[in-house]
Amino acid sequence: MADATQPWWRGAAIYQIYPRSFADSNGDGVGDLPGITERLDYVAGLGVDAVWLSPFFKSPMRDFGYDVADYCDVDAIFGTIADFRALVDRAHALGLRLLIDQVYSHSSDQHPWFKDSRLSRDAERADWYVWADAKEDGSPPNNWQSVFGGPAWTWDARRGQYYLHNFLPEQPDLNLHNPQVQDAILSVARFWFDQGVDGFRLDAINFTMHDPQLRDNPPAPSGGKRTRPFDFQQHIYNQSHPAIPSFIERLRALADSYGDRFLLAEVGGANALTEMQEYTAGSGRLHSAYSFDFLYADELTPELVAQASQSWPQDDEVGWPSWAFENHDAPRALSRWVGPEHRERFARLKMLLLACLRGSIIIYQGEELGLTQVDVPFDQLRDPEAIRNWPLTLARDGARTPVPWDSQAANLGFTQGKPWLPVGPDHAPLSVDLQARDGTSLLSFTRQVIAMRNSLSALRTGALRIKRADNILLSFERSDGRTTYDCCFNISDQAVEWSADGKVLIATGSAERGLLGPFSAAVVERTS
Repeated sequence: MADATQPWWRGAAIYQIYPRSFADSNGDGVGDLPGITERLDYVAGLGVDAVWLSPFFKSPMRDFGYDVADYCDVDAIFGTIADFRALVDRAHALGLRLLIDQVYSHSSDQHPWFKDSRLSRDAERADWYVWADAKEDGSPPNNWQSVFGGPAWTWDARRGQYYLHNFLPEQPDLNLHNPQVQDAILSVARFWFDQGVDGFRLDAINFTMHDPQLRDNPPAPSGGKRTRPFDFQQHIYNQSHPAIPSFIERLRALADSYGDRFLLAEVGGANALTEMQEYTAGSGRLHSAYSFDFLYADELTPELVAQASQSWPQDDEVGWPSWAFENHDAPRALSRWVGPEHRERFARLKMLLLACLRGSIIIYQGEELGLTQVDVPFDQLRDPEAIRNWPLTLARDGARTPVPWDSQAANLGFTQGKPWLPVGPDHAPLSVDLQARDGTSLLSFTRQVIAMRNSLSALRTGALRIKRADNILLSFERSDGRTTYDCCFNISDQAVEWSADGKVLIATGSAERGLLGPFSAAVVERTS
């Protein structure tokens, strides 16, 4: 059984919900909080420990909630604060912890803080955002580029200065070097802890502080995929400032004052591993972090898994990793990693692999159904990044399409209105209603592997040792000091020789003694 002495989040399975696309209760075509509450029994039935909600805060929705206009209110399209409290209560009644997104690197340009800041250089919150004078020729203060394309600076005529935005111009960067801003952010965190949330997923945490000297970023080495001006620079000065851990420590102290709360960071960029380990080091910073090791990988290989796993030494002082194969920002893994002819087998292998990794794991809504990436036509795109970078885009909309609940219902049961994004044309056979009735479905298999992970402390919190990672086979052991399990994955379309001494607990595809079939996997309890 799982070790009850460990904190609940250590080895937890977390289910990510993108509210706009999960369940629509009022027929306006957009998912909402009451819709989520109505479907929480389904989520609890997966066996997960927690739910992470992407933003539902008041917002003009230029970046669909990651541009927050009021950190302490629910956008009317999603419901009300009362609806949120009902969701918290229902989640807790089902034994689910509830995590919510927090976006501290930037706000919406419609936030009252920014409206005041842009009034004048003498405004009450004049220094709450990152402002800088133009160069003598009127050009931006430096060469920093936005993630979403174009310069990271926009001119504001009222103040007669440029303001920084690492993302959209409608997402001005907060100045967390200012202690008043940190205090305001901590007040936001306190508000949501008081509402009963169990933790936060911290969006783009390494963007929360910049170089006050505004030095130019150096050019990136040649080579690699470049679809945006952002890709041509090393991001040394517009993010990842050395003072970020001190803010993290303030946030952790607040979280600890509420008991067993959980802080999980998203960290991207070329130095993600170093920063994740820095942000989670010791007992006074974040509990865990995840990066984009798998989210943007073009293929899943044994070498990639081995490298990512071994990059987190099994030392409490280093930090605890979290892993995600899919989320709302990345194309669906089944469409990235395998051809259509192998998806059914590969989906099971992928889910079993995620459940066997050392760390906490994140399952994105629909991943348990085997949803594929939807090719959203240009005239139906909603994602500002996809529109700006067309056709070289991450296609975030294609991973944000509605969850298919009912194979026979209009819009697959997501809404009675017109959905904000089209439903996947091949998603009807993957609908929840069909898979819930099929004991051999991916949904049923997902429930099985999560139950196995929850029941075995070796899988949930034990040590991991890579045994083999070549161009075909990935093999590692998990052990809690009492029992050892061999986890073997054939990530290829060829059969491979394989042997394991012990009892096969679970297998996918064809796992015979001596031979592991294409895209097949097995977990074996070792007898010796």
